[in-house]
Amino acid sequence: MRIAIGADHAGFTLKEHLKQTLTRLGHTVDDHGTNSEASVDYPPICIAVGRAVADRRADRGVVLGGSGQGEQIAANKVGGVRAALCNDLYTARLSREHNDANVLSIGGRIVAFGLADEILTLWLNTAFEGGRHQRRIDQITDAEKTQR
Repeated sequence: MRIAIGADHAGFTLKEHLKQTLTRLGHTVDDHGTNSEASVDYPPICIAVGRAVADRRADRGVVLGGSGQGEQIAANKVGGVRAALCNDLYTARLSREHNDANVLSIGGRIVAFGLADEILTLWLNTAFEGGRHQRRIDQITDAEKTQR
């Protein structure tokens, strides 16, 4: 898969680690920044990751910050993005099975490298169940079309 990834300064170290994990798993990585631990605003980075996914330049996206909350919110401002904050395995699995999440958000100050690798791997390998869940995804897509 082609994976777009981005982080602010608080998620930078985890981003660098997950880039190595993704490469080791055979994925192509498109890094949208940041490139250091110097303070930076996360919205432009997360929106760029979201746009890469929405425009199909990437199959999935990963955004990282201190908690992952703001990064998820920013990515979700892009139409077609379903970003999920997953700091544990249960939400990672359900975000894919039920919500067809296409952007993963993780808190770099919350999740250690080992668990982050597990979350990422599970998230990438979990299929969307469709069925009753597709109806709900369609409702979200319809709501995006009528945004103010």
